[in-house]
Amino acid sequence: MARLFSPRPPPSEDLFYETYYSLSQQYPLLLLLLVIVLVGLLALLAVAWASGRELASDPGFLTTMLCGLGGFSLLLGLASREQRLQRWTRPLSGLVWAALLALGHGFLFTGGVVSAWDQVSFFLFVIFTVYAMLPLGMRDAAAAGLASSLSHLLVLGLYLGPQPDSQPALLPQLAANAVLFLCGNVAGAYHKALMERALRATFREALSSLHSRRRLDTEKKHQEHLLLSILPAYLAREMKAEIMARLQAGQGSRPESTNNFHSLYVKRHQGVSVLYADIVGFTRLASECSPKELVLMLNELFGKFDQIAKEHECMRIKILGDCYYCVSGLPLSLPDHAINCVRMGLDMCRAIRRVHITGATLALLAGAYAVEDAAMEHGDPYLRELGEPTYLVIDPRAEEEDEKGTAGGLLSSLEGPKMRPSLLMTRYLESWGAAKPFAHLSHVESPVSTSTPLPEKALSSFSPHWSLDRSRTPRGLDDELDTGDAKFFQVIEQLNSQKQWKQSEDFNPLTLYFREKEMEKEYRLSALPAFKYYAACTFLVFFSNFIIQMLVTNRPPALTITYSITFLLFFLLLFVCFSEHLTKCVLKGPKMLHWLPTLSVLVATRPGLRVALGTATILLVFSMAITSLVFLPAASNCPFWAPNVSSTASNLSWELPGSLPLISVPYSMHCCVLGFLSCSLFLHMSFELKLLLLLLWLAACCSLFLHSHAWLSDCLIARLYLGTLDSSLLRPGVLKEPKLMGAISFFIFFFTLLVLARQNEYYCRLDFLWKKKLRQEQEETETMENLTRLLLENVLPAHVAPQFIGQNRRNEDLYHQSYECVCVLFASVPDFKEFYSESSINHEGLECLRLLNEIIADFDELLSKPKFSGVEKIKTICSTYMAATGLNATSGQDAQQDAEQSCSHLGTMVEFAVALGSKLDIINKHSFNNFRLRVGLNHGPVVAGVIGAQKPQYDIWGNTVNVASRMESTGVLGKIQVTEETACALQSLGYTCYSRGIIKVKGKGQLCTYFLNTDLTRTGPPSATLG
Repeated sequence: MARLFSPRPPPSEDLFYETYYSLSQQYPLLLLLLVIVLVGLLALLAVAWASGRELASDPGFLTTMLCGLGGFSLLLGLASREQRLQRWTRPLSGLVWAALLALGHGFLFTGGVVSAWDQVSFFLFVIFTVYAMLPLGMRDAAAAGLASSLSHLLVLGLYLGPQPDSQPALLPQLAANAVLFLCGNVAGAYHKALMERALRATFREALSSLHSRRRLDTEKKHQEHLLLSILPAYLAREMKAEIMARLQAGQGSRPESTNNFHSLYVKRHQGVSVLYADIVGFTRLASECSPKELVLMLNELFGKFDQIAKEHECMRIKILGDCYYCVSGLPLSLPDHAINCVRMGLDMCRAIRRVHITGATLALLAGAYAVEDAAMEHGDPYLRELGEPTYLVIDPRAEEEDEKGTAGGLLSSLEGPKMRPSLLMTRYLESWGAAKPFAHLSHVESPVSTSTPLPEKALSSFSPHWSLDRSRTPRGLDDELDTGDAKFFQVIEQLNSQKQWKQSEDFNPLTLYFREKEMEKEYRLSALPAFKYYAACTFLVFFSNFIIQMLVTNRPPALTITYSITFLLFFLLLFVCFSEHLTKCVLKGPKMLHWLPTLSVLVATRPGLRVALGTATILLVFSMAITSLVFLPAASNCPFWAPNVSSTASNLSWELPGSLPLISVPYSMHCCVLGFLSCSLFLHMSFELKLLLLLLWLAACCSLFLHSHAWLSDCLIARLYLGTLDSSLLRPGVLKEPKLMGAISFFIFFFTLLVLARQNEYYCRLDFLWKKKLRQEQEETETMENLTRLLLENVLPAHVAPQFIGQNRRNEDLYHQSYECVCVLFASVPDFKEFYSESSINHEGLECLRLLNEIIADFDELLSKPKFSGVEKIKTICSTYMAATGLNATSGQDAQQDAEQSCSHLGTMVEFAVALGSKLDIINKHSFNNFRLRVGLNHGPVVAGVIGAQKPQYDIWGNTVNVASRMESTGVLGKIQVTEETACALQSLGYTCYSRGIIKVKGKGQLCTYFLNTDLTRTGPPSATLG
């Protein structure tokens, strides 16, 4: 028992649970136990005084009572200091147990003659409360319970054994006591095991809920960050609401609308400056880079541009290959938007040195910068067509940078004798330290079912493997993690059983009913698989009563028959409850018995049947506990009250004539106490039903032993004290008189079990509530995760998105991939430029943009068709649609396959291009327009990657992309123009192409191009039109 007094802390992994268990569950019960004991002692004094006993005549009893009152008052004062209790829970529990044990032994030897049935109910109370109300572990509680049992048995055995045979047989009574104590230990251990299991489950669900809330908050932040990386805040809110509605209506479906148009998020802004930056010579530089170097270079470059844009209040709109497109004056109008753009351009042009502006921008600069005429510096046909004068801004810092050699000096210092220009550029850009795209998504935590992380600060002191890696956490989550401990202890506070008496949003403090009627109904109709164990443990109590009555009675035939019938009923009940475990045996038998295993399912899932069986089981135990009294005479016919009995006392029997032994009376009371315990074994039984059954049993027991059969107690006392010469012992003490001892025991067990029933009801409902909250939060988290994934897949291809939301990806990695054969499509609606106008009739161009939105949205809908699952939309550039196929192939896979297999996806792209034309025709029919599509196709090697930290973007680069763009820009309306290599590949797939001839392509010189035959019926063998 030395472990009880050891202040050693619990194992580190259970520290939080032990804290919760001590503070929220065991601490209130310990206080209630001490209060019950103190009230019981005061009640004993009151009963002793009210019954006319002189307390001064029994100094031993009075001393025991006063010591008990003083000791337990002191223990209550110590236990009231909650902070000290946290550190000295085990020693204090040991002191309470020792004080109860000492009190019980004090009662044994005070107040009258010592009997074998003395204080059995009190020791049973000590045993049960050690398990149910003291904050001890199962091993410690079992040790204390067994020690309490053995102490009573050994003390009485050693004390009563050597005495003359003036009392009934000692051994059967000690055996009955042992059975009572064993039943108390088993019932207490069963109660403790189920409660600890339920409490630990509730605790874990609370932690899971806390973890789920943190994940939910994290997902909300990620979703907000991701959405704002795609759209401005004012547009993001509208789009988020629609996406949420789409997820609720069914993922992928569009909510019903009152019109036939797709959603359009457009707002007109006045006073906006536009900056468009192009990297000259990028194609040549990119050809010398590896895929990783290319993606790193662009990420560092555009990441730096994003930082500059933030500094100058600019907003990046899009990255077009190697071009950077941003504006100033959005979403809020800025008076100095033009100056912001120029400042940003100058910061971007450390290598380019010049910023090209229009005359309108020059007028807004108000002479802030020196410029020079750029009329002879450019040859752009669009600018020549407009006739707009343009200028080059002279960077005022150029001379200073030349002197300091900022860029040139750094590049010169990095340049080695064997360093390639591309690597030199990459090394230079790495020095800027741009953030990686989607770095905030790479730490997404695992589902709740796999682990439940606990607060970092509280765990880091004892469990290093629980610590969180803050280096992988976005800055926006730091504050949340800092408050992790506070949130954890707030959750513990919510689990505190003392809150059941306070106002709550979830419970009625008086009845503990849920305030929501639907939740209350759901709770009452919930399944209870553990009911069979309740019934099994109740059978143990019934069996203990049977053994006790067989030991202390002369076993009349009528009593045996009654128990035989009851055994049959119990076996039938247990068969019904455990029938599912007999499935294999039953299925081997006749088919007419195959329904038997479903009985246990019915009991577990039908609340009405469950309540009826539970109530019947408890009433059965109640009735059998007092069955022996039926075989005792009801009339007051005690032979030991005769005046001439004292002289022949030693020769008189302990049995009533024709009846049971008198010692069966106190043991019937002990069996009634076990009946009280049987009611507490049904943990999930409603509190009001338990209260009703306990009140019924209390009233029945008190009416039996204090009224109708009270004379039996008096008769036993008369026989016990017959022939006593000491006049002070003619009337025993309160606890030596069976009827008073029994009544006091009944009331103590009634109030104790009522407290536990209320506690059990609260935690059963709390467990149900936390499970429901956890399910709701998990569903909400899943919705948020789906929303984040949906948003991410709108930014990235489906096969790329998991690279950034998985847990195995490192933050420092950049996604890049090279492909040997990718087909790139550019499809534009050139007529839209002429169609677009801004007037009051079309709401300043809004209706024109609405039509363009319909065109692009209808194009996007084609991507959801299974046959176009391999087509990946890259971007839209005004009225130009860019897509590619072959991007979901593994890197290097195409190179290992033959040409026909590696380029088989070209046919998919051709069919997609034709489908785009068909969609446009349908739109023309409904909008009374005559738009025509101009398409350019090319295939070959590309590099894919994700760049940009503030606004991450998936893109592809390479000569293949540039040529595909030129095929579109130099194409013809209504035609699909391809290069000669692509035409040959398409011919091998059964398509027909005819030569357009040699045309001049900007940056590529003279190229021989082909038009794809619009009749896409495959001809089988290659056509000769290519020759």
